[in-house]
Amino acid sequence: MSFRAKRELLVQVAPRYRAARHGERSAILDEFIAVTGYDRKYAIRVLLGPIQPPAPIRRPRRAYYGREVQEALASAWLAANGICAKRLVPFLVELIPTLERHGHLSLTDEVREQVLALSSATADRLLRPLRHPHGLTTTKPGRLLKKQIPIRTFTEWNDVTPGFVEADLVAHCGGSLEGAFLYTLMLTDVATTWTEFLPLLHRTQHGVVHAVQRARGMFPFPLLGIDTDNGSEFINEELMAYCQSEQLAFTRRRVANKNDQCYVECWSGRRRVVAPTPCRPRS
Repeated sequence: MSFRAKRELLVQVAPRYRAARHGERSAILDEFIAVTGYDRKYAIRVLLGPIQPPAPIRRPRRAYYGREVQEALASAWLAANGICAKRLVPFLVELIPTLERHGHLSLTDEVREQVLALSSATADRLLRPLRHPHGLTTTKPGRLLKKQIPIRTFTEWNDVTPGFVEADLVAHCGGSLEGAFLYTLMLTDVATTWTEFLPLLHRTQHGVVHAVQRARGMFPFPLLGIDTDNGSEFINEELMAYCQSEQLAFTRRRVANKNDQCYVECWSGRRRVVAPTPCRPRS
């Protein structure tokens, strides 16, 4: 019988034991001892003592992975552009020796063995102090025209031809929304994953339309449609009128469902981009 189960039984039996008469107490005590295996004197003491509700047992243990392991993992994580642990851990076997060969790491055999033995969950726990807190967003919902713009989910991109892009606006705020900072408009083609980056000084409707106009000359194929989130920089009359005049399909994703824009959201370097980069399709 587990300790927690014994505590739960004590909470149930103790009030009856205290309210019972002398003869009844012996019978209740005998049953309690038979179930829990407690010594008779100890059982009487816990039945008459203060009743504490069952709580989880916490036994602190010494940390197995030291500071050297955490620092080595952090160096590999930063070299991999801060990807998640599930993607990082399988490549540590190749990444750690490469960093050592180029002088970025100097590990003992014991530390190297521990780093290469890390699981994804443990790596996430060790990297947690280094990650920026989630929850910061510069997206302001645009509500006026949402009913006029159709929704497109991630399941509707089957057999799509080149020219349909997903758009997202990235704020390079460095973990704080105070002060001025740059934005990058990302446009990712769904069929080819060709991605273009266009810098914006301000998050305005006119700026987004002007950036889309520039991007049309940067893609190696004609732009056929654009799919955005529900931010006011996209859901507005100016962008909708531009798409209608240029015969571009204009759709949006569902609210609070980033899976609908999985192609542009999964680009691992999106938060580091601050200026346009050479146009290359991603394999």
